[in-house]
Amino acid sequence: MTPNDEHTTLRQIKGKIQQFVRARKWEQYHNPKDLAEAICIEAAELLQIFQWVTASEASSWKNVPSKVNKIKDELADVFIYCFSMANVLDIDVSEIIQQKLSKNEAKYPVDKYFGRARLE
Repeated sequence: MTPNDEHTTLRQIKGKIQQFVRARKWEQYHNPKDLAEAICIEAAELLQIFQWVTASEASSWKNVPSKVNKIKDELADVFIYCFSMANVLDIDVSEIIQQKLSKNEAKYPVDKYFGRARLE
């Protein structure tokens, strides 16, 4: 599995993360509570990158490698801990995402929410 292989599956990513954790004997630290905390901490580190900047300034970073690289690192940390949580709880990530998207489609129908974030 190469980092840029667009055919890498979620199952393969979960397996790679599980191997990484097992090789270091970190299973003892990977329980749902501690992983939930780690997810929040890493998400806060991602958010910290955007502290005190405007939305337009943050959007302009798309072509600034130093900014994008920091964002990538923190976003990857969030994903890794999320996948670790899925591993610990034996959750099929593809399945839950599809289920949640179906719920969201019912909750936010296009005809009512097109171009708007909320109803007024």
